[in-house]
Amino acid sequence: MNIQISPVIDTDVDAIAALAKVVWQDTYPQIISQAQIDFMLAQRYNAPRLLEELGVPGVCWEKAIVDGQLAAFASTLPGAKPGEMKLDKLYVDPDRQRLGIGGRLIDHVVKRARSQGCHALTLAVNKRNVRAIAAYKTRGFVVREAVRLDIGNDFVMDDFIMVRSLL
Repeated sequence: MNIQISPVIDTDVDAIAALAKVVWQDTYPQIISQAQIDFMLAQRYNAPRLLEELGVPGVCWEKAIVDGQLAAFASTLPGAKPGEMKLDKLYVDPDRQRLGIGGRLIDHVVKRARSQGCHALTLAVNKRNVRAIAAYKTRGFVVREAVRLDIGNDFVMDDFIMVRSLL
């Protein structure tokens, strides 16, 4: 399987939003309400928001193409603490999960983070997303803390903050 990782560009935005919807509808109905899924997708994966993020300094969006099709994407941004990079988003098409695509994206992000002098990679994952937590643990992440954040409309993100040392 040939995995090509490259930057997300403006013309990728609709495909990124569509893949996000597929992943969320596959993953989150067992974890959060459909109303919260709809709210978060509308808040975070609308075309204007994605296009805006592509131009924000320090924010990096990358895609994984397999057999000419978008199979996954990731985005990173500066971490909450000096020397950290945050893996803000990592989504793999449900039909292509467990094929190493997400791992390749993580390896790519780790390499970029190290080249920028970062000593740690962090991420937030829903406490009930056991598949993702297990996958992150196999890639060297450990739980640093638990957080519960109000995101509006009476919804919360009930997450673990996980970290991977890059030293």
